[in-house]
Amino acid sequence: MVPSRSEQQLNLYQDAGSASCCSDRTITYSPAYTLVPTYECFNRCTYCNFRVDPGQDEWLTLQQATEILRALQPQGVVEILILSGEVHPRHPHREAWFQRLYDLAALALQMGFLPHTNAGPLSYAEMSQLQQVNVSMGLMLEQVTPRLLATVHRQAPSKQPAVRIEQLQWAGQLQIPFTTGLLLGIGETAADRIATLETIAALHDRWGHIQEVILQPHSPGQQQVWLGAAFPIDDLIDLITTARQILPPEITLQIPPNLIPADRLLDCLKAGARDLGGIGLKDEVNPAYPHPHDANLAAQLSPHWQLQPRLPIYPQYDHWLNPHLQAAVTQWRDRLAALPSLPHSLT
Repeated sequence: MVPSRSEQQLNLYQDAGSASCCSDRTITYSPAYTLVPTYECFNRCTYCNFRVDPGQDEWLTLQQATEILRALQPQGVVEILILSGEVHPRHPHREAWFQRLYDLAALALQMGFLPHTNAGPLSYAEMSQLQQVNVSMGLMLEQVTPRLLATVHRQAPSKQPAVRIEQLQWAGQLQIPFTTGLLLGIGETAADRIATLETIAALHDRWGHIQEVILQPHSPGQQQVWLGAAFPIDDLIDLITTARQILPPEITLQIPPNLIPADRLLDCLKAGARDLGGIGLKDEVNPAYPHPHDANLAAQLSPHWQLQPRLPIYPQYDHWLNPHLQAAVTQWRDRLAALPSLPHSLT
């Protein structure tokens, strides 16, 4: 773990960030749809609004996925996010669960989409296999402080910081374009957030594989048992400024527009956020907060910012892909270059 800076240095980052502003007026998003192989999860994070108990969910079948993907083909969807609950590494269903992840990504690729998998910590071998059918992958680091293991992560073994840091290290070693991020307002301190950002920056400095960092504010939902409040929007804006100073400039800062008051979204962009993540039918992690329609977002941002669709892999990482994935990405880049905007009509 990278040593954290002191509380006093928080103000130094914020003061430095107040003078910075990107000249690029483009804000990106990914036209996306989320496939959930299963909501079952052996973790019990007390803020979670996604999981169900193991054995209480029917897994998504390949036939069901095929029908969903076929319906999406004319709708301008680019990214298929494969987002799953976690099966314990030693559970007898682990192998079948991993095979379902692989098969869903391969199916999405075959049907003309670009897969991105986020399914919790994986083994090195599992990551290497999924790399063959995903253009990028992701895992939220959340927070590196171990104190949360005694509170919101008390019954969540895979939320151990060392486990998640190891996953980011493996992604770098395997040259997997990777998305990670912070979950904000779950009991961490301001210094903890800086430590987490510095950990990500150090990992990227070594391997150069982090394409996006998500700053996700905790937003209370109906299923969670923890009664924590929503992360304050002013603190989020300050953290965006801080993050922009800590992280290398080639890492894009992403914020979820459905979790941010509409009248403060422009403030977040002015502070340095440049991506709005996947926009689709439903935010599976925060189901109580519907995604805004991309056309409405474009109107909201105009005339200050131009909203543009993107792929789930950034161009500087295309050469990391195997030839089959490179061909699929090239086709989508050509399509985006030819269209001012995609006919995305899911939301």
